Amino acid sequence: MAARKKSEEPSINIDEVLTDEELKAVANESEPAERKAKPEDGPRTVVVAEDEAVNRMDLVAMLEDNGYEVVGQAANGEEAVELTRKYRPDVVCMDVKMPRMDGIIAAGIICDENIAPVVMLTAFSQTDLVKKATGAGAMAYVTKPYEESKLLPTLEVAMGRFAEINDLLDSVERSERKLKETTDQLKETEEKLKKAEDTLEERKLVDRAKGLLMDKADFSEQGAFRWIQKTSMDQRIPKKRLAQAIIAKYGDPKPSDSGER
Repeated sequence: MAARKKSEEPSINIDEVLTDEELKAVANESEPAERKAKPEDGPRTVVVAEDEAVNRMDLVAMLEDNGYEVVGQAANGEEAVELTRKYRPDVVCMDVKMPRMDGIIAAGIICDENIAPVVMLTAFSQTDLVKKATGAGAMAYVTKPYEESKLLPTLEVAMGRFAEINDLLDSVERSERKLKETTDQLKETEEKLKKAEDTLEERKLVDRAKGLLMDKADFSEQGAFRWIQKTSMDQRIPKKRLAQAIIAKYGDPKPSDSGER
């Protein structure tokens, strides 16, 4: 007797594959949870902050005689900060004692904003003022009266240290950017791999569920796939979970553990 050909549609009531309660239970399951570059040519630029006009004029003359360009002169700390922000000089010469805002506070603001290196100018040599100045971020200090042999090398050292620190910061930033890019690429690769694994797992489960429908509910292969696809869309149930429910209902029972005590 010739074997009966399986039809495209099931020979049993469609509701008997998975009951409404079973479909609802599956449907309700939740899924597992740059800094501004300075030209290297041209004179070094300086902002001078000194409240005593005579001292300021002497200092400006000394700097200009040695090839520096004084782009701003301040008589107090507030002016020093404003001029430094405006001109972004190569270095700032800052007196410690000034009205309205003292040099240490002004130096702290300039250093926090990383605009320029600050060299403190002071008539005092007390350790506490030196500590405050360096704690505020000053690169160096010189004591009055100003002497070329002391001031000029100090300015060069301060600018050199400032450049080294910024080069280091730039290197750290580049390394952090590169690390972030690498981390993002790794994450993207992991997500693609996980998606591929999920897709492969879903395909295996759907194939198994399709086979069970063909065997238990007399579906054709195409009919079984259509039923899974349509039910998944109509009930808004992921095909993976729908397949798992079909396998749980029609799959081979697990071996009994009754013998284990």
